[in-house]
Amino acid sequence: MLPLVVVFGSPHVDLANSGTNNNHNGDVQNGTLQKMIVENASVTMQLDLNGLNGSNSLVARPVTLQFSVAANSFFPILVFNDLLRAVKPGSMALIPQNVPALPVRLGRSVKQLVVEKLPSNRSFGLAVRDSKTGFTFFDVAGGDYDYNANARSLGIADGRLLISKEAGPDIIVGDLPDVVQIDPAVGSQVGLGVATTSCNNGDQPVNFFALPNTDHPFFPQNLYRKSGGVDNLERFEQIGQSWIKHTFGADELDECNLGCNTNNCTQFSQLCPGCADPYLADENGWYDLLGSRAWANPFTGAFPSTAANHNGHAHDGVSHRIRVNVADLNTTLNAGATYFAEAQYLDPLEYTWCQTHPGQCNMYNNASYHQFLVNGTTNFTFSPLGQTVRMEPAIKAWTGATVNQLEPDQGNDGVWFMGYKVTNPTNGVYHYEYALYNQNLDRSIQSFSVPLGAGANLSNIGFHAPPQEPGWANDGTLNNQGYSSMPWTVTQAAASITWNTETFGQNQNANAIRFGTLYNFRFDADQPPQTTNATVGFFKTGSPMIVAIQAPAGGSTPTPDTNRHGHADSNTESNCITKVQPFGKASSHSPAAPLALLRAERESKEFVTNRFLLLSSK
Repeated sequence: MLPLVVVFGSPHVDLANSGTNNNHNGDVQNGTLQKMIVENASVTMQLDLNGLNGSNSLVARPVTLQFSVAANSFFPILVFNDLLRAVKPGSMALIPQNVPALPVRLGRSVKQLVVEKLPSNRSFGLAVRDSKTGFTFFDVAGGDYDYNANARSLGIADGRLLISKEAGPDIIVGDLPDVVQIDPAVGSQVGLGVATTSCNNGDQPVNFFALPNTDHPFFPQNLYRKSGGVDNLERFEQIGQSWIKHTFGADELDECNLGCNTNNCTQFSQLCPGCADPYLADENGWYDLLGSRAWANPFTGAFPSTAANHNGHAHDGVSHRIRVNVADLNTTLNAGATYFAEAQYLDPLEYTWCQTHPGQCNMYNNASYHQFLVNGTTNFTFSPLGQTVRMEPAIKAWTGATVNQLEPDQGNDGVWFMGYKVTNPTNGVYHYEYALYNQNLDRSIQSFSVPLGAGANLSNIGFHAPPQEPGWANDGTLNNQGYSSMPWTVTQAAASITWNTETFGQNQNANAIRFGTLYNFRFDADQPPQTTNATVGFFKTGSPMIVAIQAPAGGSTPTPDTNRHGHADSNTESNCITKVQPFGKASSHSPAAPLALLRAERESKEFVTNRFLLLSSK
């Protein structure tokens, strides 16, 4: 049982004259909308230790855990006319008030647990997980939600705690502890490597057979920069990418704190459940184990046995590594910028297992990122800041942006992310920044079109993409020419602005947004934002899709972004309620995105004596 009581603090807005959003009868929807975050809260968990330890005993061993909640935790709710309208994705950090004897794994994590509100497409509304390792201990089923408008408090009682486990093979990036410049710069570019620790977060072994065997994970390495604007938070750009590293031979360590279990597993040839396999940063720059991304399908994990054939070409200090322009790292030229390394382990077994075990599909949580401090102007050193953020792509580090995951063809292809942010740097000027990140979508992205309100005037139109590898013998591209670096063509019409690269039919090596890459599109406008839909077209196959963004409206009075939250001081919350002020007590950081974005439900075992209660009061 998990009882939970939360007290919220919030401003509220009178929407009686808030715009022209109509309901189905043509009447204006008026009222007061409140968006709140946690002021204080308490959580109680009642557990059966025999059940947690896997005991066959019919006698329960109950234990009660009491927690307070960190103030100002981002666990927002929406209240309309004093009625609970929605609990939005977010999380609450738990502070234990008592620490009884617990199973080892839970005991290690008890001081870093969070209660997380999951997206609406998940089977469970809440989960309890370790904030550092990302491991989910419990899914919370059911629960009675009771909102008290006078006290601004929300209680959730009688939620059932279900022991959660990732079923099937589930390889993730557990840590990215280091970044190194491997050799001196070559011309205007340097080659980098990222240290990676892979973890098997599932309950099945993952094969690590060496090439030419094709049953092993591979991973790209990427580097990103957050910069621009008065606060250096305006844009999030990819400034480097590598070829993919082909793995072999697993070390079976417990560096991910998942409880390495080598039973019924062939050590070294497989990564056993709960076990970890680290690579040093310079190892991830060794040429012989790097192969072109062009050979791989990022969703199925398929590639040919010749995917790392280096015959017919010679290497320099940048070849195939994370290729970055020196100017993008030079600290003199990038004062105040922040940098993030990312890796994504992709594995054919996850896909084949998913095909034969519907509901056990773990191909969507393979990317993790870590922030680094950069020093240098021509030779660079990197220092890690904070912890690796597991099972989230680096685009989630874009402060103040809205980032949404999209899946054009569920079950048949991967996912990509639409990120956008609108700032108001000067009176009457709005900066629109868009980032499209392809995580593991094989079809790739070929065009991006933004609608414009009547009378919107644009300036400073821009495009950004990371450097591409040149063509190499046996690189898997058409005629070994490499992928194009040609900037996308931009076309502005009265009602839209569109960027596009060549179609697949025109040029198979066109500069499409392929897996593990992020491209940026931007402009300034003299009109404030409104919620609308962009159109995204694909490169290899599939019809265009519509995605939610913000774009210039027509004819409205600009509203300055005085608080620099990354959007105007009024924005659209829904189709029937507008001009919702940003909630009080929020930090400048975007909400912590929910961990579980998988398309598969976890396999859960229920112990009816486990209960969840969330309580909150003012």
